[in-house]
Amino acid sequence: MNHTKQQLYAEMSSQAAALVAGETDQIANMANLSALLYWGLKDVNWAGFYLVRDQQLVLGPFQGKPACIRIPIGKGVCGTAVSENSIQLINDVHQFAGHIACDAQSNSEIVIPIEKDGKIIGVLDLDSPIIARFDHEDKIGLINIVNIFVQSISSKENC
Repeated sequence: MNHTKQQLYAEMSSQAAALVAGETDQIANMANLSALLYWGLKDVNWAGFYLVRDQQLVLGPFQGKPACIRIPIGKGVCGTAVSENSIQLINDVHQFAGHIACDAQSNSEIVIPIEKDGKIIGVLDLDSPIIARFDHEDKIGLINIVNIFVQSISSKENC
């Protein structure tokens, strides 16, 4: 069946909500959501999370090739998303000053900051070997999935 992106993200959001329902452990939920995104989206070669730890980003659950373990805040696409508290939708990572190439196959990237209780606790990061793979519909769909994730994790948990 050939879904529009809106239909695909609506379906994935329902699946995401079902996956995290009743589970407050952020690692478990990030693991399932990264698998959902990696296997559910076409032309994605990496999907996962980085967590803010000690003023840097540390690799969290993901699907794809091994990745950079630590990224300084303000460096690369992920670190820029945190330092600017803004979504980074990069059509061609090779044109992004300071891009950190964990996988030479990646050509485009989207990074969504994850905010809980007024502070950024991490990012959702997706890479693609296709130039300009991500667009506004991906941005809206991924924001919704991040919101589902944030609602699932306990305020008591040490983020």
